[in-house]
Amino acid sequence: MAAALPPQLDHAPPGRRDDLTFRANLKEARYGWLRLTPAYSVHLVARLLDEHAGPDSRVLDPFCGTGTTSLVCAERGVACDTTDINPFLVWLARAKTRRYASAEIASFVTSARKVERAIASARGASWTPEIHKIERWWSPPSLAALGRGRAAILRARETVEQPVANLLDVTFCRAMIESANVSFGHQSMSFRKGDHLPSNAADVAARFSRAASAIARAASSPVLRPPAAHLIDARDLSQLPRESFDCVITSPPYPNRMSYVRELRPYMYWLGYLEGSRDAGELDWRAIGGTWGCATSNVAKWEPPPRTSVPFRGFGAITSAIAERSDVLARYVAKYFHDATLHLASLFEVMRHGATAHYIVGNSKFYDVMLPVEAIYASIFEAAGFREARVTTIRKRTSKKELFEFVVSASKA
Repeated sequence: MAAALPPQLDHAPPGRRDDLTFRANLKEARYGWLRLTPAYSVHLVARLLDEHAGPDSRVLDPFCGTGTTSLVCAERGVACDTTDINPFLVWLARAKTRRYASAEIASFVTSARKVERAIASARGASWTPEIHKIERWWSPPSLAALGRGRAAILRARETVEQPVANLLDVTFCRAMIESANVSFGHQSMSFRKGDHLPSNAADVAARFSRAASAIARAASSPVLRPPAAHLIDARDLSQLPRESFDCVITSPPYPNRMSYVRELRPYMYWLGYLEGSRDAGELDWRAIGGTWGCATSNVAKWEPPPRTSVPFRGFGAITSAIAERSDVLARYVAKYFHDATLHLASLFEVMRHGATAHYIVGNSKFYDVMLPVEAIYASIFEAAGFREARVTTIRKRTSKKELFEFVVSASKA
């Protein structure tokens, strides 16, 4: 059933509020290990935990991203489960939230020095992934240096313990992306204009060394209660125990055609999670909101299952208006919210009575058609059985003037 009226809308000051974006994470210890542009703020998660979760709560983040919610909970000693369909993100969440022993950190420091020497060397074994047009990403000297470093880490993995190998992988990813010919000046990663970054083996080795020092310090920070990270499709949370969570804090992919797999490709290729472009497209097709590679062609052929609908009055008119300009974008929007409907119905089953859910979302605009993402999510919450759906505006985004970020909250009676 469609909601008769939009839920209550609370307006906050319309400023950018950088403290509520990924920018607030960069100077924090483990939060800044790797950069994923759409990440949300540690301070926002902390505020929501302060208001809605206690020390005995069990928190769920069904779209773990870079593990922000789970790390805040881990540092506070709050029980947390996090899930994602992307195995790289599940690995990263586990690596960021682990309690590292002093002996493991010492072994990491020793191993990192050996990798640094391999990077700086003029010769040695090398390994590079099969990335299409890899020369766009790294200059020849940088790529050669990274290849030697990756080969050294693969050798080290034969003798070091898995937690040490994880720290080496995180360090490599940090140095790799800092050496790449890419910019994070926009909402998504893009190639820099003009020539590659001036870089040689010494530059890459220095970046690796700085990253290793920062990660060793951060790995020493206390983790009171590591979370459980699960490889699960958010549309079906039945692998989780029923009625077990009393607080959900998450940020699902935004329906703006920005592919998370696209952003993660360099990390995933170098660490072996992807071997070809088809792999990336297939994974993105299984994710909510995926549009990379073959995911786009699959969306173009997608039809909603019989007797299903998105429970928001006027949703058909919105997709019809988008279809006048692009049929594939209209199908993309319809599929996104169809998947969100499946997700929230499944979420209802794993939440305790009296539990609250808080979803950080952003609205979108396709051509001249506004997509009220926050109101649609609130209506889906209520259709799934949740109560007291509420939308709070938290900040103005940096792109179009009509675009804001919101927290959509609801409770299970």
